[in-house]
Amino acid sequence: MISVLVVDDSALVRRLVTAVLDEADGIHVVGTAANGEIALRKVDELKPDLVTLDIEMPVLDGLAAMRELRRRHPRLPVIMFSTLTSSGAAATLEALAAGASDYVTKPTNGVSLTASLAEVRDQLVPRVRALATRAQRLPALRHAAAVGSLAGAASATKAYRAAGRTRPSGPLQVVAVGSSTGGPEALSRVLGSLSQRPPVPIVIVQHMPPVFTGMLAQRLDRLGPASVVEATDGQVLQPGVIYIAPGGRHLELVRRGALVQTQLHDKDPENFSRPSVDVLFRSVARVFPGNAIAVVLTGMGHDGRDGAALIGQSGSLVVAQDEPSSVVWGMPGAVTEAGLADTVLPLGGIASYLSGHFNGLGAPVGAAR
Repeated sequence: MISVLVVDDSALVRRLVTAVLDEADGIHVVGTAANGEIALRKVDELKPDLVTLDIEMPVLDGLAAMRELRRRHPRLPVIMFSTLTSSGAAATLEALAAGASDYVTKPTNGVSLTASLAEVRDQLVPRVRALATRAQRLPALRHAAAVGSLAGAASATKAYRAAGRTRPSGPLQVVAVGSSTGGPEALSRVLGSLSQRPPVPIVIVQHMPPVFTGMLAQRLDRLGPASVVEATDGQVLQPGVIYIAPGGRHLELVRRGALVQTQLHDKDPENFSRPSVDVLFRSVARVFPGNAIAVVLTGMGHDGRDGAALIGQSGSLVVAQDEPSSVVWGMPGAVTEAGLADTVLPLGGIASYLSGHFNGLGAPVGAAR
């Protein structure tokens, strides 16, 4: 049974979240708190497996509580509750940088109680299960990684490595990245650690709602040597520029003569997501066959798996983040377990891997996390 502490200054939200979680199999709300100060006491008292944490609260707000929770309980999963506003997005990204595991957005005003319950249930329950399960497995994963016994990742990539798949079949022209749960901080680590301005464009799908992706682009733009922008329709890809798909819109690449441009559209979600990693990866395989590196970072589900298969078939490389360094090993795990990853790396090794390809010096593997 997964035990959860619900923290929110709104009694209505506390009741709503408690009702949603208590009706889910294998989940039980062990307590609630109206502000961060009470939450800190109750975490010590009740020892929950996971905390849901509002951002805007009196006495001690969610950001301050998040920082203190991470200091006292470094491995406790925390899911932030956020509003779909610019200030809510900015605060959520701050909380993720402070160590929050993930976030969900509160129902908008005017939504019926039934719709609110369904919206919270769809967002929250899968995250609670995934994050709490991962936290329980983390000590064993870290021990396995330390002694070099991650046989699953090694066997899944054995066929490609034996075939000499250490670089794309043609000259590298683009890097495509997909990420979801835990992705904002994973992207910060990777892009902030690049040793040089990339000589090729980088295109990214991060599962996030509108407003959040624009804030994420601004945040990432301050970290590393590349320019980071939220993609708009019809942009010509430029070396050294990183394009992030806007929340609520699919991002594809299209070739028009000698130029490659972004194309945004509002077609149906894929893998319950818009933007979808598969949509982006399919277009990369089509536009840059044999000239790309696809990177699949932490995230729930399997978005990116089918697109990664096409990228690999075209002669390009596929890289997956390893399980111990992933917040959730859903997306990279799906790619790895399907035998599609040419290389499985800890998060701390991905920037040096890319930089090695940028420099034409090979791909150093196994850098420390």
